[in-house]
Amino acid sequence: MKKALVTGGAGFVGSHLCERLLNDGYEVISLDNYFTGDKRNIMHLMDNPFFEVVRHDVTASYYAEVDEIYNLACPASPIHYQYNPIKTVKTSVMGAINMLGLAKRIKAPILQASTSEVYGDPHVHPQTEDYWGHVNPIGRRSCYDEGKRCAETLFMDYHIQNRVRIKIIRIFNTYGPRMHPSDGRVISNFIIQALQNQNITIYGDGSQTRSFQYVDDLVEGMIRMMKTDDEITGPINVGNPGEFTIKELADMVIEMTGSASKVVNHPKPDDDPIQRRPDISKAHELLNGWEPEVALRQGLEKTITYFDNLLKSGNFDTW
Repeated sequence: MKKALVTGGAGFVGSHLCERLLNDGYEVISLDNYFTGDKRNIMHLMDNPFFEVVRHDVTASYYAEVDEIYNLACPASPIHYQYNPIKTVKTSVMGAINMLGLAKRIKAPILQASTSEVYGDPHVHPQTEDYWGHVNPIGRRSCYDEGKRCAETLFMDYHIQNRVRIKIIRIFNTYGPRMHPSDGRVISNFIIQALQNQNITIYGDGSQTRSFQYVDDLVEGMIRMMKTDDEITGPINVGNPGEFTIKELADMVIEMTGSASKVVNHPKPDDDPIQRRPDISKAHELLNGWEPEVALRQGLEKTITYFDNLLKSGNFDTW
């Protein structure tokens, strides 16, 4: 039985990854400080004797004997990562150093959950892995963008200098059940507003585009990336190349929820990307034909059901 360490294991993506690894026969350690993660995301896994939960902050060193490391720890939504930008940078940079140090000591492969935000407000569309990005290093988003870019640098340097077995994926917009209801992301915002018949808030005119990936497709890509040969280090884009305007998404959510909500527009935040769509040809080539399988409408149905049940449970305000 292989053992995997998942940092950020109680988060949105981390909880789905822990669940998948357990289903695949792994022993799993979830490491989380619960800044944005929540134990309720992993409560259904607690009875599994091969699942271990550790409260720990990755900015402090940690040691465990494991076969694989998935480094997901970092707040990923603007509301959360801008709340304490210095802590966000520390989590990305010091967390990477600590986990890479562990991988070096125990000779385990380590996967870095990087982000499409390394491309910033891109001048290349769709974004390919050889594009260096267009990032403001002193903007409100830079604590996350530059933190993740520095983490990629550290991963590559540990690989070159210390022969650490690294895997870097760049995750594009991902959604699904267990998203934090107060994370400020566009899909969770729109669904919660629509279910409560509140105004749907669009920042800008709604013409900016995004590509939305269902969480199960992302987890499949992560698992496949970890299984690749050591010479495949990445970075590799993992996302859904289907491109939608924010206005199209709002209209779809209103229609699917049967909401009486109206769309209202607010000023666009600084450095908010105009376009975002991955080129996934490298993922398809190197990850055994990987490509997203869940269409946006299909994934939205599951996500709407999750948030609808959360609102009806009476526990929504406790998140």
